[in-house]
Order: sequence, then structure tokens, then C-alpha cells
Amino acid sequence: MSFDPILAEKRFGYGLSPRVAAPVSVADMLARLQGPDEVAARFPIEPFPVFRARMLEAITLRKDMRQVRGTDAAKALKKDIQLVKKAAREEHRRWLALSLIRRAWTGDGFRERLAAFWADHFTAQGKAGLLKRGTSPYIEAAIRPHLSGRFADLLYAVTTSPLMLHYLDQENSMGPGSPKAEKRGAKAGLNENLARELLELHTLGVGAAYSQEDVRQLAELLTGLTFDANQGTKFRKDFAEPGAETVLGKRYGGGQPGLGDIRAVLEDLAAHPATAGHIARKLAVHFTSDTPDPDLVRVLTERYRDTGGDLAQVYEALLSHPAAWVPELSNIKLPDEFVASAMRALAVDPQLFTGIEDGREHEKLVQRLFLQPLRLMGQPWQDPLGPDGWAEDDAAWMTPQGLTARMEWALSAPARMCDPLPDPRVFVTDALGRDAPEPVRFAAKASENKREGIALILASPAFQRK
Repeated sequence: MSFDPILAEKRFGYGLSPRVAAPVSVADMLARLQGPDEVAARFPIEPFPVFRARMLEAITLRKDMRQVRGTDAAKALKKDIQLVKKAAREEHRRWLALSLIRRAWTGDGFRERLAAFWADHFTAQGKAGLLKRGTSPYIEAAIRPHLSGRFADLLYAVTTSPLMLHYLDQENSMGPGSPKAEKRGAKAGLNENLARELLELHTLGVGAAYSQEDVRQLAELLTGLTFDANQGTKFRKDFAEPGAETVLGKRYGGGQPGLGDIRAVLEDLAAHPATAGHIARKLAVHFTSDTPDPDLVRVLTERYRDTGGDLAQVYEALLSHPAAWVPELSNIKLPDEFVASAMRALAVDPQLFTGIEDGREHEKLVQRLFLQPLRLMGQPWQDPLGPDGWAEDDAAWMTPQGLTARMEWALSAPARMCDPLPDPRVFVTDALGRDAPEPVRFAAKASENKREGIALILASPAFQRK
């Protein structure tokens, strides 16, 4: 099979756009990916170091409030804290709109799909306070800069990110023999969450040859890795378990504990053959089929292993394999992919969202168009049930409630985003390309009005697949 620009946009991007040109070759796709992140510069989302300043402001205000508890000054400070929370909530909604706009207007759809893929692979979300709004800043700082670099560098960035440390309860994990644990006694404890997910989800994969003892030893090696709002990620030696640890048969540490030992074990996990196979299969499933071509998985595994986890080389192997260009679309779009691809096909004006100065008004619009519908479709924004992220299995998304919610959104949302709506007879080609199925073309021509015609196209099986 040969390269097809329409298939490239559907399978490896967010679908067709009447305003943004598709790539012309695999080389073009890879060149765009490794070039400047233009859409992020055009529609900026604050990175985590900037977001951390919000956390620090809230902490400072709470500290000041405790010192004047019971006074009018305390009431004023409490109000200031609420304003900080409100601003973060409004920005969180704005980042959702910007994420979808990026997908709708990017000339580099493969980059956006990869950003979403790795954000899901390394799922992290805040569980309390302002950190509940921190996923988009985490993605900006820890994931987007490493999309086409070494997997080991991406792994280190996400593992040491404050949001990941918070999400997997690493921030207070102490070695049983650490100086801090000896002082705190029964209140101290070792937490194995980060270590377990590193092995099970992030690197080797479920069923790989590691033991509970490997999990515990890795958890002890990770002690000391923590963060605070003022400094960000840091290493606390008083939390660290003294002595060496053995993970997968190799000893680490034993000298002065620090981030160097953690970097070393992450490098080895990234280079492990099981990691190569795990990452290769996940990429093949995500971009081609729930049951990917075994040869594609083999080729990706070998390219990962031969290049030391050079992701750009792995992507080149993916895009160069015949299985990548089989015309039949197998995978079902996730709800956020469905919404983004509809916005892309409709060429929704970014000004609809970026031009609203009133934060509350913007928040209402995003709530009505995206937050509530995505929840009804089964994918609440940045809120998966666990660290394994969203299901890749197509059956997980083809539920009666999910399909009904997609149809309702297709009927109501486009008219709120586009005035006037495009002619369905033209839109069917904009959305599906020159090979749009004849039944869908007929439905577009026969529809009673534009609203119904657009909805029929967006709800069609041809548009639901990627």
C-alpha cells in the first residue's frame, strides 16, 4: 500500500480540513513532527512551572489566613483563595477549548495524536486542590517537548513531574529505614504506586517478568523523589531508603542517594526488551487496529530495540509499514477525537473561544459544547478511572448511551459553532474525502435542512472511524 494524504489525516491525525493542507508524504509528516510546535505557540497553554505559581499563591494565602484566623482579614484572605481557585477552574476550561482548537487547526495532526497518545499512556491527574486542574500544564511541560526524542527522556520527564508524583502518591513515600521515617514512626510509610505503574503500565507491561520484590525494591529506590510548590520536583535525602536496591537483577544506589540512581533505573527500564514490545504493540493498536498486524508489531519492536528507543525512528517504521496504509478504517474515534475531528471538518473559527474575555461566559460555552457532552459520551475530560487511561477497545465506546450522546452533539453543537452551517453536499467531501460512501452522500443531498444533513454525516460510521 502507498501513502495517501486523506488516509494520513484520518488515521494519524484528526481528520480532514477544508482549510488546512494534508501532508504529502511520510517524510513530510516526520518533518512537520520534528519541526517547531507551531500550533502550541499559536494557542498557548501554560506549562506546569507557570501553573505551580498558582499553587504557591494559594499556599501563601492559606498560611496568611491561619495567622489571622477569626478576623476580618481572614475573611478577605479566604475570598482571595476562592478567586485563585476560580481562575484556575476557568483556565482549565479554556485549556480544553484550546486543546480542541489545536487539533482542529494544526498542520501537524500526527503530533497532536501523539501528544494525546502519550498523555494517556502516562495518565496523571490531580486529586485535590488546584492540582485537579494540572493535567494540561503537565502535558505541556513533560510530554510535548519529548514526543520525537528518546523514550528514556520522556519517561524521566513524566516520572519526575510533580503531577505524576502527586497522582501516584509518591510525594510522601519514605524508606522504612530513612531518617524521616525513624522520626515519624508509624505515621511514615513506603508507597509502591509509582513503582508498580512504572513497571506494569509505563515500561515493561502487564505480564512481564518482574516480581513483587522488584516493585518493592524500585519503590525504595524512588524514595526521596518528591516536590513542593516553591521548588517543583526535588530530592529529599531524609526520605530516601539507605543502601542499595536490586531491580530486575541489577543493583542501584548504595552511595549518596539522589536523582542519579533514579535516572539510571529509568534508563534501564526504557531499554528493556519487554518495554520495546509493550510500546510497539500500544502504538500499533492505537493507530491501526485492536488486532494489529503481527509483522507491524515485530517491526516496531525491532526498531525500538535497535535505536535505543528513538521515538522518531519508531514512528518512521510505523508510517513506512504497509499495514499503516490499509484503506479500511478499523478503529473507533474516542469521544474527544470525534469532537475535534468534527470541529476540524467544520473549520470552526478559533475566535469563537479565544475572543471571549469574560471567563464565566467562556466557561459556560465550554461546559455546554464540550464538558457535558464528553461526559455523556463516556469520556469526561482528563478524568479516566485509573492510571491505565482510556480503553483502546472499540467496544468500550460503542455503547447505546455513548452513541446517543454523539448523535445529540452532532445535531446541536455544529450550529452553535458555525453560522451559517456549510452545505451538506459540500461538507460530506470536506469531512470524508473524495471516497465518501455513496449512502452518506445520498443522505447529505436528501436531508431536510443543513442541521440534519451535517448531523447525518458526523454520525455516519464512515466519520466515526479513524
